[in-house]
Amino acid sequence: QPRLVESGGGLVQPGGSLTLSCAASGFPLDNYAIAWFRQAPGKEREGVSCISSIDANTNHADSVKGRFTISRDNAKNTVYLQMNSLKPEDTAVYYCAAGDYYYCSFDSRYTYHYWGQGTQVTVSS
Repeated sequence: QPRLVESGGGLVQPGGSLTLSCAASGFPLDNYAIAWFRQAPGKEREGVSCISSIDANTNHADSVKGRFTISRDNAKNTVYLQMNSLKPEDTAVYYCAAGDYYYCSFDSRYTYHYWGQGTQVTVSS
């Protein structure tokens, strides 16, 4: 049974850092493009960062460029999201998703096939 499990969320002060993990089981993560999405209360889900399967090329939303880094460890079947210089507006539930594509995208026409259950990130003093 394909499955994604996120971990690493929590409460952090503004300016702090967190690293989220997305562990896959039941399918080979290295064949999939992986994206991190987030959804804050009352807001639509938005793409945050993604990484392609074929060349590990990455894309980031403008709101997180220079602060977030996405990486993958195919040997561990895990993708990471390193989040630095966190801001209160980064508060959201973060989800990882896997799509059977070479390249990643936040385009609405992309269908990400597998989703995790989400992990809460709260940035507050």
